[in-house]
Amino acid sequence: MPDVVIAGATGFMGRHLADAMRRDGRVVRTIGRGPGADASWGDADGIARAVDGAGLLINLAGKPVHARYDDATRDEILRSRVETTRALGEAVARVAAPPAVWMNASTATAYAHTTERAHTEADPAGEHGFSEDVARAWERELVRADAPATRKVALRTTIALGHDGEATRLLFRLARLGLGGPQLDGPWFRHERYRGLAADRGTPEASAPSAGRPTRGGQRFSWIHIDDVVGAVRHIEATPELAGPVNLAAPEAVTNRQLMALLRRTVGMPIGIPAPRFVLEPAMWALRTESELVLKSRWVSPGRLLSTGFAFQHPRLDWALRAIWGRMRAGA
Repeated sequence: MPDVVIAGATGFMGRHLADAMRRDGRVVRTIGRGPGADASWGDADGIARAVDGAGLLINLAGKPVHARYDDATRDEILRSRVETTRALGEAVARVAAPPAVWMNASTATAYAHTTERAHTEADPAGEHGFSEDVARAWERELVRADAPATRKVALRTTIALGHDGEATRLLFRLARLGLGGPQLDGPWFRHERYRGLAADRGTPEASAPSAGRPTRGGQRFSWIHIDDVVGAVRHIEATPELAGPVNLAAPEAVTNRQLMALLRRTVGMPIGIPAPRFVLEPAMWALRTESELVLKSRWVSPGRLLSTGFAFQHPRLDWALRAIWGRMRAGA
């Protein structure tokens, strides 16, 4: 089996992918900032040595978006994605044996807020807001990479769920504390933290709205189980026609109300206090994150995975949550 290189292997998805590839009998080389990495960012020669001769390159590097979008954080979120992708592209361009497949992380936040229908890979990116513009810049850097012998795939990933995932544990914690009601959008003070990147250059595409959308808990929640992330990566590598953007999302998306109700039912909590925006915003400020992460409707369909025959292990959220909760209670 050809070697695998994973950049950003210390995160939730990276750990699971690295473990799975090693179980498959493959040699895994890592690129990152930690002491155990085989190559470090900033070491162009080391990165080139890591990717030379690999069969698969997976880039998951990037600052987590669970943060307040002040100017310094906005800059780091963007740079940590674009610059690492650029560094990998330069390495792939210079080596004698470039990887056959390069899967680069992207995000389902590339698509516009919608409650009307699911987005597929055929849909364009959304309005000019910060999250959408970061996704554009990230994928643009992948496309620009000089890698004619390498099949390039942008993984437009939704929220990945698993027993050891930070986001998953937070959702279950809220439900167990009786705080697992819907998150309700509504009016709030105007701000520019979600402004598009063009606004920083003085051009007219100034901002995504910080005003509320009247979804009443109807914003969609697209998700994928971590086991299906691993399975999808294996499927994409083995499917030559999959290049360009691929949505990593389960076939079933639910509303925010349905999500919170399923969480309460899973943990056996009969009540869940709703969180209107005037309550949610101070809580998000205290947690040093942004309300957009729960109020934007992310409705994504795995069109290209399904059309190429990928079979999901966890197609339904209620089944997935029960399986995850069982592993969490067992201490796995």
